Amino acid sequence: MTAPAADRARYDRATAHLDAPLAIVDLDAFDANAADLVRRAAGKPVRVASKSVRCRALLERVLARDGFQGIMSFTLAESLWLARSGFHDILLAYPSADRAGFAELAADPKLAGAVTVMVDDPAQLDLIDAARAGGREVVRVCLELDTSLKLLGGRVRVGARRSPLHSPAQLAELARSVARRPGFRLVGIMAYEGHIAGVGDTVAGRPLRSRAVRLMQTAARRELAGRRAAVVRAVRAVAPDLEFVNGGGTGSVQHTAAEDAVTEIAAGSGLYLPRLFDNYTSFTGRPAALFAQPVVRRPGVGAVTVLGGGYPASGVAGPDRLPVPYLPEGLRYDPQEGPGEVQTPLLGSPADDLLIGDRVWFRHAKAGELCERFEALHLVRGDEVTATVPTYRGEGHTFL
Repeated sequence: MTAPAADRARYDRATAHLDAPLAIVDLDAFDANAADLVRRAAGKPVRVASKSVRCRALLERVLARDGFQGIMSFTLAESLWLARSGFHDILLAYPSADRAGFAELAADPKLAGAVTVMVDDPAQLDLIDAARAGGREVVRVCLELDTSLKLLGGRVRVGARRSPLHSPAQLAELARSVARRPGFRLVGIMAYEGHIAGVGDTVAGRPLRSRAVRLMQTAARRELAGRRAAVVRAVRAVAPDLEFVNGGGTGSVQHTAAEDAVTEIAAGSGLYLPRLFDNYTSFTGRPAALFAQPVVRRPGVGAVTVLGGGYPASGVAGPDRLPVPYLPEGLRYDPQEGPGEVQTPLLGSPADDLLIGDRVWFRHAKAGELCERFEALHLVRGDEVTATVPTYRGEGHTFL
């Protein structure tokens, strides 16, 4: 029996008492992926990105491991909820316009001490001040550096459109704005290099594109390492007590950890290892998060239909944003239909061995977005479900 076939047999045995659709996390794979992230971080703490996990029980599990420290959250409401739940050291990775949330933050010493907010514009400081509603707590602030690679005098940009702050001078000027304003304390710098950490460098069947991606990423890492070090020097001249400099992402952990200026690494997708993280030469993980859809029809030879399954991931629409049939191996979508809202036809010789009620296991394209579709994750160890835990959705929260 091949390893994938053995995994399928384990998952089917473990969940035989459950009705599909359902989602699982293979704890052996999850823990192995966590250990590999720590290994690649080479002694620097890993801050876990909650948007890639979206399950409090699994956040607790990974933060209990040596090498992990702190959470990188994605909305202010989520940050406050996590802080009230007992989590500490929460870095909000995106600016917010949640006025009610800022009023809560500024009024509660526990929340203000646990949560750090992101800014890249003085107008965001104005919004926070206007939202305080009398709250006097000092708000912890992190500045975000734009990591994009700019070529040809800025006419060509490689990287996500995030912060407008690109140069050391721009970061230092905003740092001075924070330092001058009562009620704020600058504690960190964040720089997420998505064009390095989130773009696979080996594209199946496209060797020239793969080489181009690797060349781009090598140039981008070199440029960013020098600029990030200069930014940190410039900001520390204004705020010498800076607590952290955060960088990285699952695909660039070891490269970012090698920079002296970086004090901690951000990662999260590598715990579940969705399909978008198959295309990297620098590391290999184990698929840990899967979902199963039941076979409900057998429309003909070499074809079955499963219930639902149309769970596309965010980003530019395309085939790489779709889940993939994973187990049994050899199934593919009908090109005329693809994964559907309420049913998904699947083609291939393995379909002839599937009966009504059997399940097909899928991998989602991105990590935490799977949890927006399911209220619970069944945690599998070996061929048993050892626990069933709620996702954010299962706890009544859809923060975005």
